[in-house]
Amino acid sequence: MLHDPNKVYVFDTTLRDGEQVPGCQLTTPEKIEIAKELESLGVDIIEAGFPISSPGDFQSVVELSKAVSQPIICALTRANKGDIDSAVAALQHAKRPRIHTGIGSSDMHIKHKFNSTREEILARAVDAVKYAKKFVEDIEFYAEDAGRADINFLATMVEAVIAAGATVVNIPDTNGYCLPDQYGSKIKFLKDHVQNIDQAIISVHCHNDLGLATANSIAGLQNGARQIEGTINGIGERAGNTSIEEVVMILKTHKELGLHTNINTKNFYELSRMVSSQMRMPVQPNKAIVGSNAFAHSSGIHQDGFLKNRENYEIIRPEDVGFPDASIVLTARSGRHALKFHLERLGFALNKEELAKAYHRFLTIADRKLDINDEDLTAMMSETLSDKRLA
Repeated sequence: MLHDPNKVYVFDTTLRDGEQVPGCQLTTPEKIEIAKELESLGVDIIEAGFPISSPGDFQSVVELSKAVSQPIICALTRANKGDIDSAVAALQHAKRPRIHTGIGSSDMHIKHKFNSTREEILARAVDAVKYAKKFVEDIEFYAEDAGRADINFLATMVEAVIAAGATVVNIPDTNGYCLPDQYGSKIKFLKDHVQNIDQAIISVHCHNDLGLATANSIAGLQNGARQIEGTINGIGERAGNTSIEEVVMILKTHKELGLHTNINTKNFYELSRMVSSQMRMPVQPNKAIVGSNAFAHSSGIHQDGFLKNRENYEIIRPEDVGFPDASIVLTARSGRHALKFHLERLGFALNKEELAKAYHRFLTIADRKLDINDEDLTAMMSETLSDKRLA
């Protein structure tokens, strides 16, 4: 396959895996609205749904295929003909269709989910890829629960599905089980031991059950994977999926990795808010990149360092992700430097003695009020000083 060896393809599954969160189902028009924003963001692949699962999902894949032209539109299936037929029908209007088919690869799934054997599962995997390939050129195969699979069997499965026509092989850590070094070494083993691996892109699809989804995805990329699968805000089943904005900003920040994406990072903040609102899933304030406190500084020591030079406490500029400017939040832990910054912004110029007096009064207010706003500061100053407001 001809592709830039340092380009990381971004596969967004907000509308499929993300939508599996209880209570977060979207209507087709809502999905289209998000899909158009994902297109503007620059994602390479949008997983539009699981067509066989419901008439609504089928229709969403049909309508998204019509509404979006740049990204590849992907439909999920299990490894059987009925699922694949449904996906083919749903993708009929897609400019760049992809079928994402697969089956369990761990002995846990083979025995306890499929009540089957490795040989039987391998045959089903190959048959599904060959069948899907009759209709669509771009086939992605997922080896479910690869995180817990026997590595030699996983390598055999990957080699067999690539030989059958898979263009992308997805190595999911379905249960968020792996440690980053374990997951990274799994990807490296496949790169080193699967003879035809150069004919497919390795994709990483990590879940966040132990809070390691982003770390595992990066470990996969460091070891040769070139597609990451994730969601906006990291939403998804159970503890969620890899957060796309985190992986993209890690690659942007750590240029030494030598990897890049096509993502317009300035679109992250608005898209994050849209997904949160449409899915009625609040973003935790301390969420990396897009949380409301991601660029807020409240500790006095941090505020002082930030005001001297932003880079003391910011490795990402808020504007790089479309975030409203960084905020110096006034709390009882804030220092004189932060108070002076806000008072000057409001037009109060104070000498050292006046600032000391104002700061003493400020601390009294901050001890009883969690959130100090401009009105509080103005009221405080009118009481503390004869009018010092600048003309």
